[in-house]
Amino acid sequence: MKFSSSSVPSSVPPPHPLARHGWDDGWEAEFAPYAERGLLPGRVVRVDRGRCDVVTAGGVVHADTEFVVPRDPMKVVCTGDWAAVDPTGGDPRYVRALLPRRTAFVRSTSSKRSEGQILAANVDHAVIAVSLAVELDLGRVERFLALAWESGAQPVVVLTKSDLTPDATGLSHLVQDVGTVAPGVPVVAVSALYGDGLDVLAALVGDGTSVLLGTSGAGKSTLANALVGADVMDVQAIRDVDGKGRHTTTTRNLLALPGGGVLIDTPGLRGVGLWDAGGGVGQVFAEIEELAADCRFHDCAHEAEPHCAVRAAVEAGDLPERRLESYRKLLRENQRIVAKTDARLRAEIRRDWKRKGAEGRAAKEMKEGRLRF
Repeated sequence: MKFSSSSVPSSVPPPHPLARHGWDDGWEAEFAPYAERGLLPGRVVRVDRGRCDVVTAGGVVHADTEFVVPRDPMKVVCTGDWAAVDPTGGDPRYVRALLPRRTAFVRSTSSKRSEGQILAANVDHAVIAVSLAVELDLGRVERFLALAWESGAQPVVVLTKSDLTPDATGLSHLVQDVGTVAPGVPVVAVSALYGDGLDVLAALVGDGTSVLLGTSGAGKSTLANALVGADVMDVQAIRDVDGKGRHTTTTRNLLALPGGGVLIDTPGLRGVGLWDAGGGVGQVFAEIEELAADCRFHDCAHEAEPHCAVRAAVEAGDLPERRLESYRKLLRENQRIVAKTDARLRAEIRRDWKRKGAEGRAAKEMKEGRLRF
């Protein structure tokens, strides 16, 4: 008896219903203890005031987060989290636990307590949207990149509204300018209006989870709609006077992409404060840290110290002064944030201030001929 190829049973099991949202064998293993309790796995696609939407194998569940409200703001339920939720039948249904996060995009809040705020969880790509409708701010790009690298995600810089650039040569120069401050990072110019560059971006984010970041008016929602292929996010017109827009997106939403992968769209960020991002800063300014290895002093501030390799590179024209100033600024900011939660670091900073003050006074007295030996 002969069988046609179509009638032979396949030994390959069908994909998990949540595979398109990022479910894999690793998450399966992590979830095993919760499966034994009869709970269902799902991914948080939206959070709003104590409740969240969780996509499960059976569809979207509206769940309460009451049982996972920790004191640590870094452990609250966030878009992108994998959760264990009640099975069908409960009303209301609750999120009972979160699986350990693989990555997390975190910024500091504007509050005096300087708490961390998690914007997206379990992210593979951090897509930084930069509008070409306004003057390019390389310092802000560097700030976003530092947070992206620190999160554990691969950054991607997208220059939106490329159709507003007068010519191809000018656009090429803008891409090159951003490339100089984004070593190891893809830089893509995109026009969501005409579709330019969308295929390149879709290929970059077509595998895994991507979070879309940027300031208000950067064109994130328009870009999200273009990638999804439908008007899933509201869009408002930008102001002609300054190219800025109002906050269209007010919550973080996880969207499945037709070509594979998922996208988390976020509200426009007015402030992008660093949060324990020393490693990310070092990765953004890798060339400066490489130069610093040749400085005479291991704690060289690259200001007026003798035999400073970084200052020598600036003076030789090999390193832009703006780049060094941005590096110093982000390092200082990050140190202040970390010191607020690290007593030992605060003490070290105070000792360093005292040492530098004593050295400054001694140098002044020596110059005035008043120092006695």
